[in-house]
Amino acid sequence: MKQLTLNDYAKQNQAPPLQGRGKGWGLSAERLAELHRRAAEMRRNPTEPEKRLWRYLSNSQIEGFKFRRQDVIGYYIADFACPSAKLIVEVDGDTHDETKDRVRDDKLAEFGFRVVRVTNADVMHNIEGVLTHISEALRAAAKPHPNPSPEGEGLKEGGPEMFATRASRGID
Repeated sequence: MKQLTLNDYAKQNQAPPLQGRGKGWGLSAERLAELHRRAAEMRRNPTEPEKRLWRYLSNSQIEGFKFRRQDVIGYYIADFACPSAKLIVEVDGDTHDETKDRVRDDKLAEFGFRVVRVTNADVMHNIEGVLTHISEALRAAAKPHPNPSPEGEGLKEGGPEMFATRASRGID
């Protein structure tokens, strides 16, 4: 009998939905593969506002946060996603439906993501304002590191002398 690969196994109907590579988001392997195919196509053919914004979001240029283009999250493809800050940036054109966007944003919030929406016009004519808005959202989403550096501890009052040895301060 032929040995099945993980991908082949994931495509079988009786396979658990999260089988295979990546998070899976509870989707079938076929649906997930289709979303990834569409996302790759969208990366190859971005809109002009998406191209312009990507020039600023790529290479961790904003606040040191890494973004991904056309990232699959759940049943959706996010224009730009920052997994570490759990932030999604959507560039909206004139055809966006606010009701559908609200439902989509609520579903993405269930996955722990906050969505920031900017318009095509803002990206094309007010890029500095868009970048400021994104920076503020990133700072708001930033969480303190779970293992902070001890650097600076005890420096609230006084300076380096706080680190003097007990003997040098006359303490036994």
